[in-house]
Amino acid sequence: EEFSKEFGIPVHSQRFWWWSKRQNNTYRPTRPLTQQEESYTVGQLKDAAIRMNSSELRLYLEENHLTLASRTKDDILLFFKLYDPEKEELRYVGNLLLKASSKPSDIVPKLNEIAGFQHDEDIELYEEIKFEPNIMCEPVDCDVSFSLNQIADGDILCYQKRCSLDQHRHPNVSSFFEYVHNRQVVHFRLLEKPKQDDFSLELSKRSTYDDVVEKVAQHLGMDDPSKLRLTQHIPHLQQPKHQYIKYRSIDHLSDMLLLRNPNQMSDILYYEILDIPLPELQGLITLRVAFHQATPNEVLFHIIRLPKGSTYSDLIDDLKSKVQLSRSDAELRLFQVNNNKIWKVYLPTEKI
Repeated sequence: EEFSKEFGIPVHSQRFWWWSKRQNNTYRPTRPLTQQEESYTVGQLKDAAIRMNSSELRLYLEENHLTLASRTKDDILLFFKLYDPEKEELRYVGNLLLKASSKPSDIVPKLNEIAGFQHDEDIELYEEIKFEPNIMCEPVDCDVSFSLNQIADGDILCYQKRCSLDQHRHPNVSSFFEYVHNRQVVHFRLLEKPKQDDFSLELSKRSTYDDVVEKVAQHLGMDDPSKLRLTQHIPHLQQPKHQYIKYRSIDHLSDMLLLRNPNQMSDILYYEILDIPLPELQGLITLRVAFHQATPNEVLFHIIRLPKGSTYSDLIDDLKSKVQLSRSDAELRLFQVNNNKIWKVYLPTEKI
């Protein structure tokens, strides 16, 4: 009576089902309450739920009880969702009480009617089995019985118009579920401005390194994605990591966003636009050299790139080509300075 007042469903049109957890951690209606159970108080039903290894009382309310009064053991209650690949939209469209011995092909006209399709529209059905931790969504064979398809009370079937795989971005229910399960909005920040988002992109957790830099390059209007360098985020410090992501060193976006705690993921990445491709840059040593002129307090900074294995003599020769010397035969020396003190003088023959 309380449900009748709350939802406007007459008492004689109500039928309650036990709602229980399956082995794959999904919840589905399993069976209607018996006549005896329907006479129980809420407290008695809760005790019955505990005896069925359920910590709380969960019931599913089915409407139109009068039309289902003669339910037999062969009857199964199924739920249906309709997928529109053009709109990339999946919505619930109702439930049906069917015979387990019947075939899905027997109800195609009814499903077409519910969807507003032509009576003889060619459709395909999928069983939605579970969503976490991995997607399980399998095609249903329309030419064998529901029981042979291992479909039982409470199962969810999704259906759609049949279409070619190259017609839409997510052409079928399975690919749409994979998209929804793996989609990830990532906020990108310039490494030079690590406190503010520059833009956001919707990507897939399964996107490869190449996929990610290509999408970022497209957004930035860059022709060469290899000139991008990405850096991961440290959430508890709210700053980028000191080490950037090396070229193709991480397989997927999910690994780029994964934190030390495997149950946590960041949604921030930092980017830089380089003047040369990252693979080429990684084969070089990049040094920031302070050149002290003969004039006191006049210091110029130079960024110098050299092949790995170069010596400090190579560095001096490169530096000479970039600075103005007091005389052509002037000799240069390289020092390591820390806290305004000279810690080391490098020999020209030493390797960098």
